[in-house]
Amino acid sequence: MKRLQWPSWMPIDPYILLLLGTVGLAALLPARDVGADVASGASTAAIAFLFFLYGARLSTREALDGLRHWRLHVTVLACTFVVFPLLGLAARGLEPVFLTHDLYTGLLFLTLVPSTIQSSIAFTSIARGNVPAAICAGSFSSLAGIVVTPLLAAVLLGSSGGGFSADSLVKIVLQLLVPFLAGQLLRRWIGGFITRHKKVLGYVDRGSILLVVYTAFSEGMVQGIWHQVSVVRLAGLLLVEALLLAVMLALTWYGGKALGFGRGDRIAIQFAGSKKSLASGLPMASVLFGAHASLAVLPLMLFHQMQLMVCAVIAKRRARDPEAIEAAGDAGDAPAGRPATDRTPGAGPRTAVGTARRSD
Repeated sequence: MKRLQWPSWMPIDPYILLLLGTVGLAALLPARDVGADVASGASTAAIAFLFFLYGARLSTREALDGLRHWRLHVTVLACTFVVFPLLGLAARGLEPVFLTHDLYTGLLFLTLVPSTIQSSIAFTSIARGNVPAAICAGSFSSLAGIVVTPLLAAVLLGSSGGGFSADSLVKIVLQLLVPFLAGQLLRRWIGGFITRHKKVLGYVDRGSILLVVYTAFSEGMVQGIWHQVSVVRLAGLLLVEALLLAVMLALTWYGGKALGFGRGDRIAIQFAGSKKSLASGLPMASVLFGAHASLAVLPLMLFHQMQLMVCAVIAKRRARDPEAIEAAGDAGDAPAGRPATDRTPGAGPRTAVGTARRSD
């Protein structure tokens, strides 16, 4: 029997529909009292396990080899933790005309979050860019973000961040960095198992994020904060985020050219330097914002879907560049005219939209 697949032309990622469904479930049946404590503990454990899997998947040799391309990684880190926050600060002038204070706080937090891992790799592969560089850039950004994001939040958000403290940093390190390092240490023994069962473990990725979303929005419902957001405000937020994404995509692409990077490196810089991680941002927001995390992560959730849709289109266009077609011909790859597919070693062909369905 032929397996049903989500149509590749459908603009909305089915995983985003699950996220929206989870928000709806939290609105109708929010976790309260003991249930809230259980959900919070389960989400903390799920995210820790998620980063354990990240650590177990990353090849230590690939990470060390990636250090040789330090200029590219410094460029991506600068885009993620310098340029993005500066644009976030510049958006303060939009408050309160376009954005409420809480939505602006969420937008600014979005600009502080590290880059993605899986989707950066997938889009770079589709566009026939430097995939090893994308692997390392996304991983380095996620690791740096465990420390850099809370520190930037302390400086730029202040009391809006729920009262950042050394205890907050310790919680984030214990929840994200320690499991990641444990996965790296155990990779020698469990790496093969994870590779063989990566499809099943992918559901763990997505399930972890859904659990964190349910917990965060349940807390928001219990606190009664949803009356603060109107349809007009949400439309204004989407417009601001579309402009933010367009600026970053242009800066990473043309800035990479100005810095002397080749086509493959520029592709890796564009996809790793213009995106923000939902997987890293959600647990950090839960620690930093507490009961107000639901509004804080709303801009990140919307930006996450927007970046996947836009980057899927860009990746397919990059794959049809004359340079990409010529390189594919030299490598004996797919002929010109065929749809661009993900050629990551060990992975079967996948369309751009399908490849983009990642929890990060």
